[in-house]
Amino acid sequence: MITSLAINNYRSILNLIIPLGPLNVITGPNGTGKSNLYKALRLLSDTAQGGVVNSLAREGGLSSTYWAGPEKISNRMKKGVVPVQGSPLQAVKRLRLGFATQDYGYSISLGLPTPSRSKFSLDPEIKREVIWAGGFYRPASSLVDRNGSAVKLRKGRRWEVVAQHLNSFDSLFDQIADPGVAPEVFHMRELIRRWRFYDHFRTDADAPARKPQLGTRTPVLHHDGRDLAAALQTIREIGDPDVLDHAIADAFPGARVSVMPHEDGRFSIEFFQHGLLRPLTGAELSDGTLRYLLLIAALLTPRPPSLMVLNEPETSLHPDLLPALARLIIRISKVTQVWVVSHSNRLIAALNRDPGCHAIELEKVLGQSEVKGLSMLDEPPWYWPDKA
Repeated sequence: MITSLAINNYRSILNLIIPLGPLNVITGPNGTGKSNLYKALRLLSDTAQGGVVNSLAREGGLSSTYWAGPEKISNRMKKGVVPVQGSPLQAVKRLRLGFATQDYGYSISLGLPTPSRSKFSLDPEIKREVIWAGGFYRPASSLVDRNGSAVKLRKGRRWEVVAQHLNSFDSLFDQIADPGVAPEVFHMRELIRRWRFYDHFRTDADAPARKPQLGTRTPVLHHDGRDLAAALQTIREIGDPDVLDHAIADAFPGARVSVMPHEDGRFSIEFFQHGLLRPLTGAELSDGTLRYLLLIAALLTPRPPSLMVLNEPETSLHPDLLPALARLIIRISKVTQVWVVSHSNRLIAALNRDPGCHAIELEKVLGQSEVKGLSMLDEPPWYWPDKA
């Protein structure tokens, strides 16, 4: 389980170190930085997928994603005694992302390249990557250290250089993930790859989830829901069918869902409701009903991720469905760490009733995203390797 998340110099986030629990609910008014926090977590996940530099480029590059305010915001600025103004940079500008579990931690620092004639001279470069043992970085706890193009591994009491010409756009996860050579890198890469994000289920009239789909075992629902029927049938056969039936009945009393196989090998959904003489097909379902079935299929996966992230799951749902959704999320958080970004007061209130829920309410202070009520004493210990 991730115990702490750290972000430095990303969009509206100057410096944020957040403790995390089994169930985390990210809230706050519009414009406080919920989307930026979510995007930062996506960027971290891209390090293990070979795409962190490309993802930053799609966001406009470092010039667009860097924190746009002053390097330091003084107490006098916060009190309005002096205007907010910049000063000469006292440190090299870096975008830093990192997280830690109880056993291991990882951080990455990205910056602009040195001036050159290359047409890719605006591409971000990976300047530093470190994997360490324990909940926070200390030089003595460092296990893998990438500095520029060189990577070294700790072997007992000495360091061994395993790469000297790593491309500036490649993460160490792309090049050094042999479990026989660097088990720590392999372990961390696989941990991050097991993070799962759901933020764009399609429920429009042409959504693939409404149509017959290829019927093959699907332990993990696609991020847009295109294999919903197969995912539901997989849960019924190798997952927990009783929990599936209960989740549907909890939201839609008297209802049940079955999957109809076609002769050509495709599957389609049949939604039975009390009082109707025939089942509804996927094409007939309302956006809210279809979205709820997608959420059920995502949450009840027979292959749970190490972290599941739901971005505004309340979209298109009737408020009366939110208590049932909260109960399902709470149930899943007992076996999988869950992160929920939400605007819905009703969903937030229902989730907060669980003792394991960790509420993270964001606010803006002089353009900077902060966690409301989180003092320095509440922050988990954190040290950036290139600032230590």
